[in-house]
Amino acid sequence: MALLDALFGSTAMGEVFSDAARLQHMLDFEAALARAEARCGVIPAPAALAISSKCKAGLLDANALATATAASLNPAIPLVKQLTALVAKDDPEAARFVHWGATSQDANDTGLVLQMRQGLDILEADLETLCGGLTQLAQKYRSTPVTGRTLMQHALPTTFGVKVAGWLDAMNRHRERFAQIKVRALVLQFGGAVGTLAALGDRGLQVAEALAAELQLALPAMPWHTQRDRVAEVATTLGLCTGTLGKIARDISLHMQTEIAEVFEPAGAGRGGSSAMPHKRNPVSAAVVLSAAMRVPGLVSTMLSAMVQEDERGIGDWQAEWETLPEIFRLTGGALHQTAAIVPHLEIDAARMRHNLDATQGLIFAEAVSTALGDQIGKAAAHTLLEEASRQARESGKHLREVLVLNRAVTECLTPADLDRLFVPEKYLGVAEELVDRVIDASRKR
Repeated sequence: MALLDALFGSTAMGEVFSDAARLQHMLDFEAALARAEARCGVIPAPAALAISSKCKAGLLDANALATATAASLNPAIPLVKQLTALVAKDDPEAARFVHWGATSQDANDTGLVLQMRQGLDILEADLETLCGGLTQLAQKYRSTPVTGRTLMQHALPTTFGVKVAGWLDAMNRHRERFAQIKVRALVLQFGGAVGTLAALGDRGLQVAEALAAELQLALPAMPWHTQRDRVAEVATTLGLCTGTLGKIARDISLHMQTEIAEVFEPAGAGRGGSSAMPHKRNPVSAAVVLSAAMRVPGLVSTMLSAMVQEDERGIGDWQAEWETLPEIFRLTGGALHQTAAIVPHLEIDAARMRHNLDATQGLIFAEAVSTALGDQIGKAAAHTLLEEASRQARESGKHLREVLVLNRAVTECLTPADLDRLFVPEKYLGVAEELVDRVIDASRKR
């Protein structure tokens, strides 16, 4: 499936969750473990140096390791065997101390944590870029009237700045979530066979502290072999982020429709075309993001299901995480990168937005008129009057204002000048501009 990697993922995220990176991070754990144990006097210092010198993914036979993994059910087992053999070639005595006191899940999980740390850094960088682009877009179109749509129908005037601010406000919450999960999830996994570090005697916690320091990870209160809330929280957080990106992509694609034509993805050679229709300008990035938004929830469900694990080591459920979480990172990374790349270059047609406000022949201002009349004849009566006037306008093809000026109940309460003001979008935007300012200020403070 490498043919589609560039479409649905990002190069940077692909490198983080590549086979080579996975093996290297597991080896990083093994090297750090040896150094930590030497520092604590558990193994000889020369042994730690010998072990660390062989902790390089390029020295492993990856094909043989993959074959052995199919039999052992765990890549750490053949990895430790290969590493031990490599060390033994130069220093048989040091080879005795490879993986000392650890279990295979310690290497697997800590390696995954190191990958997640890199992956989250990439996501946060793209998230910052996206929020910067959204901030500029919201500011620029803070006061630009556009049709607000509910249930796919014209509702009331709003501003395009408000729409963008809604996207930005959600992404700001994801910034907070990312910061929070890094604190909870980026922790060492080190517990030995059943989580008691029994093989290290009374120096288990001392080694754990030194190992955490070596890897620059936090040391949790205890190992978490079958307590999978940390990785599940990462998965769900990425799922939430991808859902918001999908919402943005859905809005962009809807506004690119020929009948609306208010917002367009950036154009470019070979971008968004059709093999049959030369005139087409398709929402390419939106399609990729929406694809991720459809796929990630099912993957998140797998991660949540995998939380129910047996005693001190899961069977099947732990293994179900191994391909699932990297795929979530890959899809979220691709969706976020695509969105961050197009937002600063979106083409906005403010004139078309103004034109579309008139598409309903003034019906979009029915609430404004009803509210003004309600002050004098009561809310319920005004609502009923406008419902009937709106029906007459639709059936006759007339502008709503034309119908209203013929209604005596209206003209007794509202002058022609009053009606003119009620049919101006800028006069019925409520606190739209203030809302945009609030979101922009909050985003810039972060």
